[in-house]
Amino acid sequence: MVTRVIRHIGELTTNDPTAGDLTVMGRLHDAALVVDDHRVLWTGPDAWAPDADEMIDAAGAAVVPGFVDSHTHLVFAGERSDEFEARMAGERYDGGGIARTVAATRAATTEHLRAVTSARLAELRAGGVTTVEVKSGYDLTVEGEGRLVSIAREFTDEVTFLGAHVVPSEFRGDRDGYVELVRGAMLRACAPVARWADVFCDEGAFSVDEARHILLSARDAGLGVRLHGNQLADSGGVALAVELDAASVDHCTFVGDDDLGALAASSTVATLLPGAEFSTRSPYPSARRMLDAGVCVALATDCNPGTSYVTSMGFVVALAVREMGMRVDEALWAVTRGGARALRRDDVGHLGVGARADLNILAAPRAAHLAYRPGGSLVGRSLRAPD
Repeated sequence: MVTRVIRHIGELTTNDPTAGDLTVMGRLHDAALVVDDHRVLWTGPDAWAPDADEMIDAAGAAVVPGFVDSHTHLVFAGERSDEFEARMAGERYDGGGIARTVAATRAATTEHLRAVTSARLAELRAGGVTTVEVKSGYDLTVEGEGRLVSIAREFTDEVTFLGAHVVPSEFRGDRDGYVELVRGAMLRACAPVARWADVFCDEGAFSVDEARHILLSARDAGLGVRLHGNQLADSGGVALAVELDAASVDHCTFVGDDDLGALAASSTVATLLPGAEFSTRSPYPSARRMLDAGVCVALATDCNPGTSYVTSMGFVVALAVREMGMRVDEALWAVTRGGARALRRDDVGHLGVGARADLNILAAPRAAHLAYRPGGSLVGRSLRAPD
């Protein structure tokens, strides 16, 4: 097994509170890092760096953990740029455009879906994402959702079954029938491939009771649970996520004080998706309010065709700092260790000894450049352990 020492690191962020400055960021300056093909072996001052088979010269650059994107919808066909233009002109987002993507995805070949998913993932990887979650949800038939989770599984272990994205047009007069299909035959088709189940529990999508039925069935089938919640209204999705011990509740645009208290007392992560607010002209949630209440916050791209066609985690960091009241280090933690917690992973999102050897060498001397230089290509080199 090959060992590599990365030397002359100007600023090393480990997210290991036992390292470096002993803060939550575990930061060291003038540092070095040793990894093998799979794991972090050592961190410390550059002057104490041990020998290794190979040496990578960081030349004073910052090194951060690989980004963990815990919420994406990468497997889809088509695009909806006309909806974006309409929203920028003042139209309100109501979730109705999902049906257009469902139609395009149903019509696409498996080869096409595989190719476009690979291309989107390559963009995320180029921007430093080393761990990614991918959802289904753009076919909404038993066979089709099975196809989408199988394609997603070719690219990641973090596959989420999202049959309860919206009620498709053919079930418009039979919501109960569709809920039963999702928690029955569709779940059975997807559970062997997926790790998670998700429900869009919000105004115009699925009610709290419907979401509860689906997620309890998914949990009985051995899947972990997560939710889209409170994006369009105070829908009760956050409270349901805490009730079910969901790993994450995502969006959280409309969250009351009771929800904040419940989240803070739980192990459920609030995953914020500022690309969606940017793309829909919606109000940004206050990450500052959540953090001050003791809520664990993650950030993710929400890459999808209608409301956040975003593949840059750096852009997400910049939005969180500029629009949601986060400090740069809080946003960096949220796209690394926060994302890992949203996936209930302890092996990624940090560079403590024993963590996966997933890291980014930035083309910048400090991690703050992620927010300071929005839109720039700031990942000079990314290392990612094989799956």
